[in-house]
Amino acid sequence: MASYLIWDFDDTLGYREPGKWTACLVRVLEMERPDFPVEVEAIRPHMQSGFPWHRPEAPHPQARTAEAYWESLYPLFAKAFRGAGLSSSEADRLARKVRQVYTDPSAWRLFEDSQPTLRRLTELGWRHCLLTNHVPELPLILSHLGVLEEFAVVVNSADTGYEKPHPQAFRRVLEALTKPRAVWMIGDSYEADIAGAEALGVPGILVRKAHQQARRYCSDLSGVIPILPDARP
Repeated sequence: MASYLIWDFDDTLGYREPGKWTACLVRVLEMERPDFPVEVEAIRPHMQSGFPWHRPEAPHPQARTAEAYWESLYPLFAKAFRGAGLSSSEADRLARKVRQVYTDPSAWRLFEDSQPTLRRLTELGWRHCLLTNHVPELPLILSHLGVLEEFAVVVNSADTGYEKPHPQAFRRVLEALTKPRAVWMIGDSYEADIAGAEALGVPGILVRKAHQQARRYCSDLSGVIPILPDARP
């Protein structure tokens, strides 16, 4: 029997530089409309709702293509661009540029402690899984970062329609494991990662962002290793 670690991705193992969605929309404006300067704060308020993970209680499990996934988000981006002062036609045009910019693999980074920790835990007998609320192009991003093959299982909400902390998101990973000896969850969000996992009896370790309700926390991934039990039989 094997022991498994279920990892979150965004802000746990990796991140987008110079930022996530708001920064991406600002970058699209810089590229497409350099004559239209805009502050980040003109975009940010329009990005606080409307993504599927803002309503994890409302799954969308029907089969979806990557194109359908992005089509569902274009109205949100267009609304943000209109809020920044663009015309409706220009906002609609720029909304369709977001996908290419956001998913550019060169914009994504791993934290310095991610790959060394993954490999050390592999040496200690752990196998790795990924459970994340992400975009359909995640495999391309992981491949570019050189970590795709680190994971025995990758479960992405863009594919399943279940956003963490929905119980079914975690069950999709657990169902892929054959009689695991132990399973732990590691992530930076207490609500989505840790509370979601522990609701199904999977112990969790919160990393990078402290939370008063977290029973286990470490500020960097190296701190995960001494918390975990011995994975070897």
